[in-house]
Amino acid sequence: MNYYFSKVLKDKNLEQVTDYVIDKMKLEGFGVLTQIDMKTTLKNKLGVDIKPYIILGACHAQCAYEALSQENKIGTMLPCNFIIQELESGEIEVAAIDPIASMISVENSKLGAIAQDVHEKIKTIIKNL
Repeated sequence: MNYYFSKVLKDKNLEQVTDYVIDKMKLEGFGVLTQIDMKTTLKNKLGVDIKPYIILGACHAQCAYEALSQENKIGTMLPCNFIIQELESGEIEVAAIDPIASMISVENSKLGAIAQDVHEKIKTIIKNL
């Protein structure tokens, strides 16, 4: 089982894809809580160079509330992360966590329906890119 969904996009740069992904996320009810530029962070902290790599920490507030209501430690697995990275080919890949895969280690059957709902929303976002 893959732990993520992904899609490679052509003919757009990293900034365009980032904006595009955020717009698609909004359509499914997600907001961006954090945006981390790993290229800049690693350059500043370690002096290393990597290809452009953005991490978006996304949250669907209603689903997060429902999950927290059922499992008070589930916040250790929130938010849902999306990555946007430049590949060697110059194309941009978008990948996002599959919440079903990440929730498999949590022994709480009440989270199943919530994880399935978020799974479908994230799958839709990636498919519609």
